[in-house]
Amino acid sequence: MYTFLALTPILAVFLLLVVLRLPAKIAMSLTFVITALLSLLVWHTSGAQVAAASLNGVIVALTILFIVFAAILLLNTLKESGAIIAIRRGFMDISPDRRVQAIIVGWLFCSLVEGSSGFGTPSAVGAPLLLALGFPAMASVMVMLIIQSTPVSFGAVGTPLLVGVWSGIEGKQDLTQSIAPMSPENYLLQITANVGLLHALIGVLIPLILSAFLTRFFGEKRSFIEGLKVWPFALFAGICFTLPYYLVAKYLGPEFPSLVGGFIGLMIVVPAAKRGFLMPKETFDFGPRAAWDKDWVGTLAEEKYDDTVAPRFSIGRAFSPYIIVIALLILTRVIAPLKAFLVGDSATLTFSNLFGTEISSKIQLLYSPGSILIITSLLCVWLYKMDGASVKRSWSGSAKTMMAAAPALLFSVPMVQVFINSGSTADLATSLPAMPILLAQSAADAFHDTWPLISPWIGAMGAFIAGSNTISNMMFSYFQWSTASQIGLGPDLAAQIVALQAIGGAAGNMVSVHNVVAACAVVGLVNKEGYVIRKTLVAMTYYVVQAGFLGMALIFGNVMWWMMAVAWPIGFLVIMSLTTKGAKA
Repeated sequence: MYTFLALTPILAVFLLLVVLRLPAKIAMSLTFVITALLSLLVWHTSGAQVAAASLNGVIVALTILFIVFAAILLLNTLKESGAIIAIRRGFMDISPDRRVQAIIVGWLFCSLVEGSSGFGTPSAVGAPLLLALGFPAMASVMVMLIIQSTPVSFGAVGTPLLVGVWSGIEGKQDLTQSIAPMSPENYLLQITANVGLLHALIGVLIPLILSAFLTRFFGEKRSFIEGLKVWPFALFAGICFTLPYYLVAKYLGPEFPSLVGGFIGLMIVVPAAKRGFLMPKETFDFGPRAAWDKDWVGTLAEEKYDDTVAPRFSIGRAFSPYIIVIALLILTRVIAPLKAFLVGDSATLTFSNLFGTEISSKIQLLYSPGSILIITSLLCVWLYKMDGASVKRSWSGSAKTMMAAAPALLFSVPMVQVFINSGSTADLATSLPAMPILLAQSAADAFHDTWPLISPWIGAMGAFIAGSNTISNMMFSYFQWSTASQIGLGPDLAAQIVALQAIGGAAGNMVSVHNVVAACAVVGLVNKEGYVIRKTLVAMTYYVVQAGFLGMALIFGNVMWWMMAVAWPIGFLVIMSLTTKGAKA
């Protein structure tokens, strides 16, 4: 009964947002009430704890809205200055094929952004860029969320592992004794290598799936096969990212796999695409805008571009804001003294022990990607010699778009925080663990002998709830290791289980509610969040199921599981290819 009740908030989100397709602000406000009542009446969480978790959620939501505003501001600044025309022309010169553009911008460029910053920044940067290239708003969001998988475990210079997994395994006496004489630090490197291998094996197909979803849901023919026709280029791009990505994870650690993979991938794939290497014979484009489904289009004003008119700026000058963003992200994350200053006490607004609980919150605006995006937007005023009227329009338009997204985030993030902090210790004899922990424990009891199949789903659930691979790993890494030990796996195989947790936690970002809401917000796609999740949920299912099959094969070495690991991607592509053409997106 408690397991079902703990599952209720997740079921409510799925029913209200995905099945009934209610706007996120309505679905998440109802789910917040359900979660708070369960926490208070069933879990006997104190009112102060629920209030503190809710307030912490509001603070987190405001920091996300700051990033949303900054991302839209950069896009509007590029539009008002005219630089977006040159950027558009530059990508058209690489290839007019939308599948190729999605792979280069989403899979490669934004994996580089993910490696440097993480925390939703790729969507904030990439979705508006795709929108400016002429993608439907919903297609832009879908592309950016699907790539929020392979690079995520090494996002923000390795934070999901260095902070998330490390917080779970550090200081655990039974783990330290089990892995001796190996140190916990070296054990983390072993987990990192496992994560890199699994992600590389699964993620190499993401560019192909990405292009197939693009044609299936947004092409005139609604054909999955039309996207698969780009398979030589898609697999080439997949390998150019995942091979250096895995090698860096195995030999150098968790800080730079996504950064290096994205950079090397861009350096190889873009020149190859310009030379026509492995390019599809037929060019794919979206149909006329007048024929687009109304649900594809956001509230941002339509921009019309005349590709026969020469852009005002060179491609290098026009694209320089994105180079500035990446450079600043890397500098502020890698240079230790600068990072220490930006996250230090003098630059941090801290709210300690909210309402007398152990829940605390903090705001680090100087370290936020939002500040970097705003600084870059201000530099653009000088770089492009913009007039006051253009600057005013870019700021006011960005503020209006941000305000439209605010209600959904201001309910979804507090709901998540109440869910995570629902445990009670008022009476240790009868207390219940927090809802996500209870769900994980119930899953371990039910699927004891096939735990590698279930382990990634626990990670995905954590990311779906928390909107963060890092937090999912914090919650469940030690739980995953303990479960592996209980079913008789030694330290090396238990490291594989922890790696599966990280893999699932990365894939769960594709459907995390507040990630979806934030990504929709930066392109003005309000009240269509459920439509997006219906698509990204399918991609996430491929990723998590494949992780489970590979986990079973690597851990138990059974030939049947290796066969399943080979058959599943093929079967997934075949099933999607057979889906009905002409269905609405």
